[in-house]
Amino acid sequence: MVPPCDPAAEAVFRPVQVGNALEVTVERLMCAIRLGVVPAGARFPAERDLASRLGVSRITLREAIRLLQRQGYVESRRGRSGGTFVADLPPRPTPEEARRDLVETGTALEDLLAFRRGLETGAVVRLAETGITGSQGDLLDRRVAVAAEAGPADYRRCDTVFHITLAQLAGSDRLAAALTDARMRINQLMDVAPLSEAGLAASDSQHRRIVRAVRERDPEAARRALGEHLAGVERRLRELLG
Repeated sequence: MVPPCDPAAEAVFRPVQVGNALEVTVERLMCAIRLGVVPAGARFPAERDLASRLGVSRITLREAIRLLQRQGYVESRRGRSGGTFVADLPPRPTPEEARRDLVETGTALEDLLAFRRGLETGAVVRLAETGITGSQGDLLDRRVAVAAEAGPADYRRCDTVFHITLAQLAGSDRLAAALTDARMRINQLMDVAPLSEAGLAASDSQHRRIVRAVRERDPEAARRALGEHLAGVERRLRELLG
């Protein structure tokens, strides 16, 4: 089960406030799966707790789970250790499938990349301008260390937690929520490309540079470090999907 203190979980399982409650609940559960907040084989929080965290009725939550069951994303198990579990995820999508998904959802790749860059740049520049406490810096250091120790199967989740933590420390729940949604789409597209050891090492180095710039209250250095970090992902997605 997902730890309650996981910042990605906090951003995903936030109260449903607008739109169709069932539709948004399905999106949140899918977001949890695609971001690795609840990885394959893991159990979602208990129904009562999850409904409370999402701010929806248990009837709405059950219907959302049934929809995901029919699509093969989750399965329900009975008994003392039962609950709702994430099923084995589908095989890695092909570039053609990812392009088709963009078209079907009316998403423009460049629009998505620009939106994500704007959100993340705003977060790190604000942190560098306002400064962070020693405990906040230590938290970021821990996020960087956890990502550095993660294997390819868990790296994107740890990377996502690091970036959402930056947004949360910037002091805006809306920013963290918007970044969570953008990261869900980006991670889904990045599933097309396998992670490499060289890519992971470069990403870890860039994480450290971002934190150092924020600690030193250097907005321009923070912007450059983040820009370099995002540029690799953007370049790879354009090569595969552009």
